[in-house]
Formats: sequence, structure tokens, C-alpha cells
Amino acid sequence: MATRWGTIGCGAVCEVKSGPAFYKCKDSELVIVMRRDRARAADFAQRHRVASFTDDARFVIEHPEVDAVYVATPPGSHLEYALATAACGKPCYVEKPMARNLRECQQMVEAFEAKNLPLFVAYYRRSLPRFSWIRQLIEEGRLGAVRSVSHVYQGRGRQREEPGADPPLAGWREDVAQSGGGLFVDLGSHVLDLIDFLFGPLDSVQGHARRRARQPNTAIPEDTVAASFSTGSGALGTLTYSFHTVEAIDRMEIVGDHGRLVFSVFGTEPIECHFAQGPTTMAPPHPEHVQQPLVQSIVDQLQQRGPGCPSTGRTALGASAAMDRILEGYYGSRDDEFWNRPSTWPGNQI
Repeated sequence: MATRWGTIGCGAVCEVKSGPAFYKCKDSELVIVMRRDRARAADFAQRHRVASFTDDARFVIEHPEVDAVYVATPPGSHLEYALATAACGKPCYVEKPMARNLRECQQMVEAFEAKNLPLFVAYYRRSLPRFSWIRQLIEEGRLGAVRSVSHVYQGRGRQREEPGADPPLAGWREDVAQSGGGLFVDLGSHVLDLIDFLFGPLDSVQGHARRRARQPNTAIPEDTVAASFSTGSGALGTLTYSFHTVEAIDRMEIVGDHGRLVFSVFGTEPIECHFAQGPTTMAPPHPEHVQQPLVQSIVDQLQQRGPGCPSTGRTALGASAAMDRILEGYYGSRDDEFWNRPSTWPGNQI
């Protein structure tokens, strides 16, 4: 029998990245979709041939024909919907980042573990061939002992209308009450989880964050971040992020004593491989629907086959813990509902 899915939220991320995976994976069906805008939910259901739609999240969670729930809303509502799903006795697959801070993430993990239910998180790079190949290369010792890992990212902000103009906020992704931070939280969470996947848990995490683009109000998130850390394998690492810039850069570099890899985290360009015998490139296959390999691993686990999903609530805690440490100086602690007290954010007053 197929695993029957219901989704809460069916916006842009569901169109290509995730939504089709639920009806294209083996032994998987998408039976109902929800969006607060009922007309848009109906449109999504019609185009993707989903039998039912609604504007009521609880209806999806409690629906008797729904076996598992996918939460594809902004992080500000993840805790609420995940706890409701656990209370209903169903597995849950939640978008990344898992929630707005580590405290909310821990509440989610504890709720599902108390019910002996699985909780999965959409850090889908753990299942993409591109990054599985890199991990295998590292594990086989092709790079030798890895000394360092770094990621530099800039861009992503909307183009300015004129030089020196204030950039507009990037929707809910820069609404701290909805996202838990700025664009670093949205994109950096993927990178932190990927590094955890490749090298083991992050340790000695430190960071600095600032808002460098001017804004006329005070309730605005960071847009520039620098961080350092060590990994479970002993490698040292750095992250440097700058949003609302003209030039776009996405470059991760892994340096070992036998070789070096250079690649983009969010793109699909060939991976540059630098070894003693000379440079080469490698381009592992990239699926049309990037979440499909991870969704298939979830379905296989729910169907009691396969090795299990590599991205769970437990594994996702590492990225959330690292983000809290990196951004705590900007928000003046992230252990509370910091999104409700923007006037106390030290980083916002520099």
C-alpha cells in the first residue's frame, strides 16, 4: 500500500523541488494539499492532479486518508503544525530550517520521540548524488586528511532600483517572526547541515553578524555573517555571507593534504577536482525534483525497507544549534522568542 501524503503549504518550493516527488516516488501518493489562499490551493491541485484541496491545516493533519504530513510553510509555523501532527499520531516531514531556533526544534524532536514517531527534515542535499559522491570521495581518502572547509556566498538579494537605494526585504525570508532570522538562516542552514553530513558534528562554533544594507525601520535581520568552526573529523572551517550585493558567488572549497575540491552548494556546475595527477571535473546527475531522492528514502523507511532517511529531526539539530551560536550576538540570545523583542537586538543597533 502506498504512503498517502497531505501537504500544509503548496507555494513555490512545492512546484518543482518537492511537490511532484510525493506522487512520482515509488509507493507514494499525494492525496490533499492545503494553502491559506483556497483558490491557489485549488489551482495547485488541478495542475498536479491532486484529488483534494483545502485552506484548513488541521483538516489535512486529521484527514483519515493521510498517512504522513509534509509541512511546507515558513519556519514560524513549523512548531505548531509539527506538534499537531505528532498529537495525531502521524509521521511528519518538515521544511528546513526545522524551526526558528534550537529550542523550538528540540520541542519538536521530543514530541515525536515521545510518540515513537519519525520526524524528517528537508535537508535534501544529504540524498543528492552530487553530495553523496563528494562524501564517498572523502571517506575513501582521495583528499587525504581534510585540513579545511570554507563557503563564501553573496548575492541573492533583489536588484537595487538605483545605486545606493535601500534594498527591499526578501519577503518572509527576512521577516524574523516567520523565518527566525535573515537570508543566512534560509540558505546557511543548508550549508551547515551539509558540512555536518560530510564531516560530522560542528564544534567550537563562533560568529559575527551585522546589517550592512540600510533600512528605515529597526525590525530587520542580519545580512552579513562571518563564522568559524571545527568539524567532527578535525577540519577547520569558515563561512562568509553577504546578501544584497551586486555580484553573485557560491563557492565551497574542501582542502586535504592529497587534493582539493571546489564546487557550488546551490548550483549544478561541475565539481572541480584538484589532485596530484592534475585537475579534472565531475558532474554527478542532478534530479529534476531535488527533494525526490530524500522523499523516496522517507517513503522506503515508512514502508519498512531501505537504510532509512539520512535527514531526521535529530540530525537537523546540529544546523540549528550552530545557527543560534553564530547569530546570538545579533539578537541578544536566541533561547527565547527573540522575534518579539526587536528593540533589544544588539546587532540591529550598530
